[in-house]
Amino acid sequence: MSLTDALGREHRSDGAARIVSLVPSLTELLCDLGLAGQLVGRTGFCIHPAGVVKAIPKVGGTKDVNLEKIRALAPTHVLVNIDENEKPAVDALAEFVPNIVVTHPRVPRDNLELARLIGGIFCAQEKAEAWCAAFESEYAALRATPKGPAQTVLYCIWQDPWMSVSSDTYIAAMLAEIGWRLPDLGSQARYPRFEWSAQLLDQLDLVLLSSEPYRFTEAHADALEKQIGKPVRLVDGEMMSWYGSRALAALRYLRALAGGEAAP
Repeated sequence: MSLTDALGREHRSDGAARIVSLVPSLTELLCDLGLAGQLVGRTGFCIHPAGVVKAIPKVGGTKDVNLEKIRALAPTHVLVNIDENEKPAVDALAEFVPNIVVTHPRVPRDNLELARLIGGIFCAQEKAEAWCAAFESEYAALRATPKGPAQTVLYCIWQDPWMSVSSDTYIAAMLAEIGWRLPDLGSQARYPRFEWSAQLLDQLDLVLLSSEPYRFTEAHADALEKQIGKPVRLVDGEMMSWYGSRALAALRYLRALAGGEAAP
């Protein structure tokens, strides 16, 4: 199997790799594939699985990487993501880390290629294939779930200023799996700002408040619903935006959303 990352770079299998993960969802995937023992560094946002990652040294955040801490750990591989990590930092890492593995899942089914890439590079192919089989089963169940009418949904990730997501994000692709589409906010930004207006509200069937990166709560949802007169729901941001291991539970979460149930 070709082990090609998101930039088209070929990688070789390495069963003795020393890995630094700068992506929370990839840290979780590495652990679930039995590779926690090879993780020598992680970000402070890499919090799952909690009982495992607490023993792995932190090297800063996804945006403010501590290059000297990483250098001291002498990794053979650093895992990064095009959306989550800053290119200047990645370029600096490439000067002393032999292998930079770049990832960029765009839609839920990209998780299959991602799991096989990580499993292939770090010699965990059997566990990766088992994970892929579980994903295919959950995905088939999602596709078989009866969907309601198509809805226009505003997905909010921040307030002061209010911000949403564009149609080319992983979150938008997740929503599309259950027939939910985003409104036109008149912006080409990946994470556009917006103002509440009668024109915007006329487009909407539902507003979703994400639990991350802004910590929206049920209290926020209740208050906003009274303010705008549209249904507002709180959603688990990890389920909607974390790829890798979390995608399995996320497919079940989508099934609940599609059915109008309280998400698991």
